[in-house]
Amino acid sequence: MPGIFVGFCVRQRIKQQIQTDMATQEDTLSMARGGGPGSRGVSRVLGKLRASIEAGNFYEAHQMYRTLHFRYASQERYDDLLELLHDGALTMLAHDQYSSGADLGLLLIGTLDTASLAKAKQEHWVRQVAALVGKIKPTIVEREALLEKALKWSGGLDADLGLGLLMHRLVAQLLYHEGNLSQARYHFMHARDGKSSALLLIEISIVKGFPGEVDLFIAHFVLEQLCLGAVDAATETFKTYCQFHPAVPCTDAPYPLPLLNFLWLLLQLAGGQCQGQRKPGAYRALCELYKPSLERDPVYKQYVQKIGRKYFDGARPEPSPYAFFDFMQQFLLEEDEEDDDEEEELPDEVD
Repeated sequence: MPGIFVGFCVRQRIKQQIQTDMATQEDTLSMARGGGPGSRGVSRVLGKLRASIEAGNFYEAHQMYRTLHFRYASQERYDDLLELLHDGALTMLAHDQYSSGADLGLLLIGTLDTASLAKAKQEHWVRQVAALVGKIKPTIVEREALLEKALKWSGGLDADLGLGLLMHRLVAQLLYHEGNLSQARYHFMHARDGKSSALLLIEISIVKGFPGEVDLFIAHFVLEQLCLGAVDAATETFKTYCQFHPAVPCTDAPYPLPLLNFLWLLLQLAGGQCQGQRKPGAYRALCELYKPSLERDPVYKQYVQKIGRKYFDGARPEPSPYAFFDFMQQFLLEEDEEDDDEEEELPDEVD
């Protein structure tokens, strides 16, 4: 027994000496690159960090990651810090240390918010952060805080790149695969992904809805999209839903369900497709015409009022009762003109 104990001690001393030598080599390389005492301190902490992970001492490793975060940040070594925190979060999550992994994820997003990322790197980190969220179990409380911060950060990136929308779409896909359809619905809406939104709505309608509610599912969603100002996404959602839902027998207007006809006409008005402008009078006449359908759900009234203020100058006086029919007449005339133009462009028949 004494011989075994002595052998164990010797092996431990050798292991510690190897780790010390590795740290010393890193210090030497750091000095050769011009690093100062702070760099040598970082190298020592990195050596201890690896040893802690190998030994399964994850609490100690977590604290070392936080120490390195402070040191790298003070030196403005943001590229190194981002890689360190990302690797650390993945390491913790791989060992089921979800709270520690989420905490490092929060530090990662905080660093992304502080660092001036080049546009070329922004999409990369949006995808990395979304993937990191996906590695945390939905039941972990800290995941919600991480997700909230990730959405806030991505929403502040260059709007022209659409990275805030991308984050919502990646989160929506994650939640869909986890079976959280209601939250996936929310994020698909804010991603302005009309096609994916429609396919999700079809699934929800079939799995959770009643046959008489086919039009209600799409009406809620399209009206919400319009309230958010997403006219193009709302139009794509509506068209895809009507095209692929098995309970909608036709893919174009007129539809057998009045509420679908209301949505189709509303999208024409909101898109300003009649003489390139939006008509408040026609909108109010449209709402009056389809009032019985809109009364099926009390929340529609709120949506209609908000849409009126957003697109149709809701403060204007009541229009002529013929405004809607004037709109329809003009709209149909424009449709006929487009058909005539298409016929004129057709090539002559080949003999």
